[in-house]
Amino acid sequence: MPDRIVIRGGRPLSGRLSISGAKNAALPLLCASLLTEEPVRVQRVPQLADVDTLLTLIAQHGARVTPQPEQQTVEIQAANLDNLVAPYELVAAMRASILVLGPLLARMGEAQVSLPGGCAIGSRPVDFHLDAMRAFGADIRLEGGYIYAKAPKGGLRAATVRFDIVSVGATENALMAAVLARGTSVLENAAREPEITNLAEMLVQMGAVIDGIGTSTLRIEGQERLSGTQVRVLEDRLEAGSYALAVAATGGQAVLEDLDPANIATLLDKMRAAGVRLRQNEQSIEIDARGLKPQAVDITTQPFPGFPTDLQAQFMAFMAVADGVSLIRETIFENRFMHAEELRRLGAAIQTDGQIARVRGVTKLIGAPVEATDIRASAALLIAGLMAEGETSIGALHHLDRGYDDPVGKLTALGADIRRQKMGDLA
Repeated sequence: MPDRIVIRGGRPLSGRLSISGAKNAALPLLCASLLTEEPVRVQRVPQLADVDTLLTLIAQHGARVTPQPEQQTVEIQAANLDNLVAPYELVAAMRASILVLGPLLARMGEAQVSLPGGCAIGSRPVDFHLDAMRAFGADIRLEGGYIYAKAPKGGLRAATVRFDIVSVGATENALMAAVLARGTSVLENAAREPEITNLAEMLVQMGAVIDGIGTSTLRIEGQERLSGTQVRVLEDRLEAGSYALAVAATGGQAVLEDLDPANIATLLDKMRAAGVRLRQNEQSIEIDARGLKPQAVDITTQPFPGFPTDLQAQFMAFMAVADGVSLIRETIFENRFMHAEELRRLGAAIQTDGQIARVRGVTKLIGAPVEATDIRASAALLIAGLMAEGETSIGALHHLDRGYDDPVGKLTALGADIRRQKMGDLA
């Protein structure tokens, strides 16, 4: 039977915790290894199901993949790519697998990539990926659930690509294609997330010429070839935000290390507004919420540097016991309040209306069985379970495994009463 996480809540978290490398940075860095024949060494790679899926995909393209999990390192040499198909069974497991499209097309001249599972091609962001490849001169056709992409004779041509809506994945795919396209390309209204900066800096180390890193306009001078490199994955700001909220929600005191506080500045501002005492250093944050009854705070999700949609669910859990009413506006995804129903099972008072959730703080949450609905919802349920009286059990852990490196071990180290068990073993 599937695993469940069981939490006995009510314990303030305390201690020190080192933040892992970011999933959302590691995945594009690993895909960028396909742009060169030379070895690429990626450090601080988190141990996640999504990373395993992507490494399987890269290996089946013909690259030599050498994971060194004890060193949190992966070495990839894509000298002989003999399979340019990204099959449905791998792409369906992880939407970010589409990030092999740009590198394969730019270096090899063609690619066949499955459409992500459940993708309605009309208005979904995958359109932005395809439009960017077309701008570079690629012929794109959709057939049998696959994207068939072929570069023009002589390779991709430089282009100006303007994204109608900010898209992290499309920016990454276009950036990786542009570094090998002939001429000078410009990406306008590009996403500015720190993970994109991490990717751009890696590409520069490989020999790419990119201006405007960290801004919404990227100018790329295409190169004939790129070299190998060694790169370090930046910290997972979403993991950092999740644990910061967990400490605050439980009335604890802890230090989060190996991170840049500037990457979660908007979250930290909202936590201060809720009454959390914070002290920032260059590479750490101290959270002190002892004796705290949080105050209700409104948030609106926005592209970086705004409040991250990937911390919205966790902040909702924090607000579930706040003093007052919090309004949460979700502007990035159409259906990202599924966790609200599960939080209500624990006693939260949450009303949703379209893209707005109204959270009226209650005195306490009470443990109950709940099911995760996505990666960040699973973190929200962990936070709620840590706050709740009694026992909370959380199912559908494949979501958690995709995005969080050893959450049970990390929370145990902070003093949580938490364990992962087979369903049949639960008392």
